Amino acid sequence: MKNTLRVERAILRITQAELAEKVGVSRQAINSIETSKYVPSTILAIKLAQVFNKPVEEIFTLEPQD
Repeated sequence: MKNTLRVERAILRITQAELAEKVGVSRQAINSIETSKYVPSTILAIKLAQVFNKPVEEIFTLEPQD
């Protein structure tokens, strides 16, 4: 799953730690999501989308499967 978290954070000028605090997870969790090592739960994805005031689909997209 691809995501635009890093870009969205840059637009708001917030750090991984600040974003993590807003949604109630660790900075390491945000880093893992940004680097596609971890796929967030539906609830966490919605919380992240709310921070950026965007639909979940604008932040997270499925990669095409072969």
